[in-house]
Amino acid sequence: MEIPVLLVAAYLLLWTLSFSSTQSLKPCIQNFTSLNRSSFPPGFLFGAGSSAYQSEGAAYVENRRRSIWDTFVIEHPEKITDHSTGDIADGFYYLFKEDVVLMKEIGLDSFKFSISWSRVLPYGKISGGVNWEGVKFYNALIDELRSNDIDPFIVLLHHDVPQALEDEYGGFLSPKIVNDFRNYVDLCFQEFGDRVKHWITINEPNLFSSFGYAKGIFAPGRCSNYIGNCSEGNSAIEPYLVTHHLILSHATAAKLYRNKYQGSQKGIIGITADTVWQVPKYQTDSNRKAASRALDFYIGWILHPLTFGDYPKTMRKIVGNRLPNFTDEQSVLVKGSIDFLGVNYYTTVYAEDSNSSSILLSYTTDNHVDNTFVKNGIPIGEPTDVSWLYISPKGIREIVLYIQKKYHNPPIYITENGMGYANNSSLSVEEALQDSKRIKYHQLHLSYLLQAIKKGADVRGYSVWSLLDDFEWASGYTERFGLTYVDYKKLKRYLKDSALWYKNFLRKENTTTQHPFLSFSM
Repeated sequence: MEIPVLLVAAYLLLWTLSFSSTQSLKPCIQNFTSLNRSSFPPGFLFGAGSSAYQSEGAAYVENRRRSIWDTFVIEHPEKITDHSTGDIADGFYYLFKEDVVLMKEIGLDSFKFSISWSRVLPYGKISGGVNWEGVKFYNALIDELRSNDIDPFIVLLHHDVPQALEDEYGGFLSPKIVNDFRNYVDLCFQEFGDRVKHWITINEPNLFSSFGYAKGIFAPGRCSNYIGNCSEGNSAIEPYLVTHHLILSHATAAKLYRNKYQGSQKGIIGITADTVWQVPKYQTDSNRKAASRALDFYIGWILHPLTFGDYPKTMRKIVGNRLPNFTDEQSVLVKGSIDFLGVNYYTTVYAEDSNSSSILLSYTTDNHVDNTFVKNGIPIGEPTDVSWLYISPKGIREIVLYIQKKYHNPPIYITENGMGYANNSSLSVEEALQDSKRIKYHQLHLSYLLQAIKKGADVRGYSVWSLLDDFEWASGYTERFGLTYVDYKKLKRYLKDSALWYKNFLRKENTTTQHPFLSFSM
């Protein structure tokens, strides 16, 4: 059935206006009927992502040994909402060829995935032996992607540090890990680099440190007992120490790649930071300063050293001697150590100056900022089923422009952007595939991202999180972020309406992007 163009436009306008948010969406409305792949610069890469622990499964097969997440879910099931594990996950280890077919059908240019360090080096070290079965798996995955004209974006560490290194010297609490990480990535560059053009050393070092060592809600589950339910840890010191070693590990890996492999392999290397845009809760000087501090303590924690060779002055002033120092040599190593920056963005928060003071120090309170999602009873954006995720699309533009201005406009890939639905067992599969809010989420974010590009931000790609529903860390399987529905009992896959929308968006012959319920041909 053919639907008149005016009716389509009217439907889209009404659908967009139904979005209840405190932010104006007028700049986006006019783009909905014309936004498509060709709206973005030539060579712009559109993709989707996954990570090893969240999707692979096969946790204890073919010589893979535990990561800290394998241990965490066993020792702390109470910290996982549904007490689940990633032992099976999506079965991606066995079903990756089927999933590449789905990627090809959607029309992805790229696929971001991570390598399980403990799958290729079960003991975390070269001296402990290489697991060639694990190497074989990643070679097969890379070859399958390349044969389908999909560029692999490889993340070398996505939260899953080998448990063997945690047991030996405390993982990223120790500077010893820098050399072991170097040897691990050397193996990866050597074995996979001839077919990989985009390397991400570490995914979200700021989130890994804050959630794993300040709040204790992610592996390895360390924090001060006055912050969370942790048996050991120090929320005032360990997050800063861990991030310091993560940054040094990244910079060491980048130097190795540039000196040994980049000339022949012709790839680029970067790091991905988690981002949250901060809006002053009220337009007061104290709230504006609070928003700025919050950005320094989370994004600047990573980007400032990579751009300028040291942590932000605000952090130095507040944290004092709890914040590690870079030697002159390390500062030179770290500064300029990215060819591109990966940006993960999901939502925006309000920032308000916190007047509270406590002798119980912690990274979680050092910035002296109170973050909330609601002001005067009104949420910052449309709520979703995920408690921390409100639809605030303007934030993706603001965060990119902030990075452009403050950190010398690095090449950026949006490496994660997405929203989750509750895993509602009362819905049929057919009902669960209907995710119009997710379509709206991506259309809005792409519209604002395009505005940032037109203002000069060097954004080169956009990756949806995630390709598949998967194990969502502390939320287990209670949230579904995927373009693809996964039946976890049978491991069957079903493309959601958002996947069909993305397919239509990515069709090269398209001149308009329409809502899939109104016009879509398989």
